Amino acid sequence: MDIVLYHTAGCHLCELAEAELALAGMEAIKIDIATDDALAQKYGWLIPVLALGENELRWPFNADQLCKWFDQIPTRTASTSHDAP
Repeated sequence: MDIVLYHTAGCHLCELAEAELALAGMEAIKIDIATDDALAQKYGWLIPVLALGENELRWPFNADQLCKWFDQIPTRTASTSHDAP
């Protein structure tokens, strides 16, 4: 299962979220909410939002918080945990 970053072009907070992902050593599939009316309705002013399955992490977050969120997801195991450098 992949992490998804809901974002839109020109969103400086989304760029900051990407930087925190990189600091945590993670990557995400980027989905621009502007290309989908339902996503725009759902996430509008909330972006950036990270999602993994049904689990979401909304901005603001830093690399440490991102790793804690990722590790608390029930499908995560010790072998897939991430520690921020």
